[in-house]
Amino acid sequence: MVEGKKTETPEIISEFKFEGELKGCVPFGSGHINDTYRLTFETANGDSGQYILQKMNQKVFTRPVELMENICGITDWLRRRIRERGGDVRRETMSVIPAKDGKPYCTDSDGEYWRAYYYITGATSYDTVKSDNDFYESAVAFGRFQRMLADYPTETLHETIPNFHNTVDRFAKFEKALREDSCGRAASVAPEIQFVRQREPLTHVLCDQQASGELPTRVTHNDTKFNNILIDDETGRAICVIDLDTVMPGLSVNDFGDSIRFGASTAAEDERDLDKVSMDLHLYEVYVKGFLEGCAGALTQRELEMLPMGAILMTFESGIRFLTDYLEGDHYFKIHCDGQNLDRARTQFRLVADMEQKLPQMRAIVERYARR
Repeated sequence: MVEGKKTETPEIISEFKFEGELKGCVPFGSGHINDTYRLTFETANGDSGQYILQKMNQKVFTRPVELMENICGITDWLRRRIRERGGDVRRETMSVIPAKDGKPYCTDSDGEYWRAYYYITGATSYDTVKSDNDFYESAVAFGRFQRMLADYPTETLHETIPNFHNTVDRFAKFEKALREDSCGRAASVAPEIQFVRQREPLTHVLCDQQASGELPTRVTHNDTKFNNILIDDETGRAICVIDLDTVMPGLSVNDFGDSIRFGASTAAEDERDLDKVSMDLHLYEVYVKGFLEGCAGALTQRELEMLPMGAILMTFESGIRFLTDYLEGDHYFKIHCDGQNLDRARTQFRLVADMEQKLPQMRAIVERYARR
């Protein structure tokens, strides 16, 4: 995590049940969605405590009360599971600090929603994977997240972003953007359009299996990138899954697939030299090993069989989203240069094509570790 310089103290701090006297407030983290601060308090006996304070982004998450209901339900459940196995509930899951009125959030004079957590000490979130062990540990953590929540009542969760991984809906939005062609860009991306349309049947695969019950609806994180894991500073072990804003009903194979899409690629997401873009089978195997160890038998046989397809579908979906945003004028994903969303789409499509070629090996790797 990145810690910034001292800043103006948010007025909302006094509305939460923090212990002691405020001694420090600094911007914290590398996220681009919520405004985050790290607070330091000192109690009367000289002890210090640290907390995280966040202003929730209502442009992205339009129903913050429902979002916090999700987070409170999930973290309460995780604490029970962690306590049952003798773990450290303060370090192995996020802990919400209530406002003085007892709610898990409060609003300021501008109508903005805020929340607070205990700060987890002795652990760090990293933006990049530096070793096989890092990737393995993130896989174990996300697999363990699946296992501990395997019997959570998913019907009680709200959809914080409706249709988030509905690939059929993503394809429909792409076709709409293509028909409207509001920026006059469609003519210049004919090969990419053809790539997407040729694979339209692919968009139904996981959605249809979820609808039929072949794939169970589970509690899913939906943002399984490496920096949403806290790594213990001393042991190098992953101890906690963070950033629970997108936790909602979904498919385990999508959580697995998004990690592969990002973590097992040999190139940056906006790499222009597509000859550098492929899926690293070694890193794929590292992640499969860790994820299945973390799941510890929680997945069904059908889920195991569809893990490779989850990687392909999440990559394809990301490519569709990047291309759709390019056609619509780059209004959703931030860009730092002209054509960046098109570059991103092209890398995702190259990864899809590479995974399609490697699908037999991907399946064999899953089968090997599933038998252990």
